[in-house]
Amino acid sequence: MLQRHQENLALIKRVLDKDYVELQLVTLRVEENAEETKTLATLQLSDGQQTLSLSGSGVGLVDAVFQALLDHFGTEYQSLNSIEFADFRVEAKMDTKNGKVGVDSVGMVRLDVHNSEGKSFEFSDESRSVSRSAARAVVAAVEYFVNAERAFITLHRALLDAKERKRVDLITRYTRELAEVVKSTSFTEVIENMKKDI
Repeated sequence: MLQRHQENLALIKRVLDKDYVELQLVTLRVEENAEETKTLATLQLSDGQQTLSLSGSGVGLVDAVFQALLDHFGTEYQSLNSIEFADFRVEAKMDTKNGKVGVDSVGMVRLDVHNSEGKSFEFSDESRSVSRSAARAVVAAVEYFVNAERAFITLHRALLDAKERKRVDLITRYTRELAEVVKSTSFTEVIENMKKDI
């Protein structure tokens, strides 16, 4: 069961409305050579409109899945290049075991991610497959930061429009909402990316 990070999520979803990008892990294939530290992850994601086929390599599953996502989304969403994975934990819920041995127990994966300002965000998932839960937690983190960046840009454009139209009520609202959303993304990277578009 995926637990999505709730910090500003309701605001981000309201700002983006139907443009919110929800990423669902469809398939995951992992290849590792026991003699090497290289892991290859191949995954299919659904964004609600299309299925994306991605692959990446790294040191372990989490790194490989993140590299696959970064290769696909990192150019457009610059804030992904500045996030840092700060902690990764796996905990077995032994009371959920079906068999005597307990290797089929539900595993809880927790992933802590820091944005460029050092603010911590937690993403977690639990299932009977640690690899699936780890991949879904990484996908949830990327989904969150992609949408936070998109919401920031949307609010920034709305604020500029409100200023142009001298709508003080909207200026106040968008300024307040921008201040909240900026906590969730890498402000510097987003601003630099927006300057390139001007």
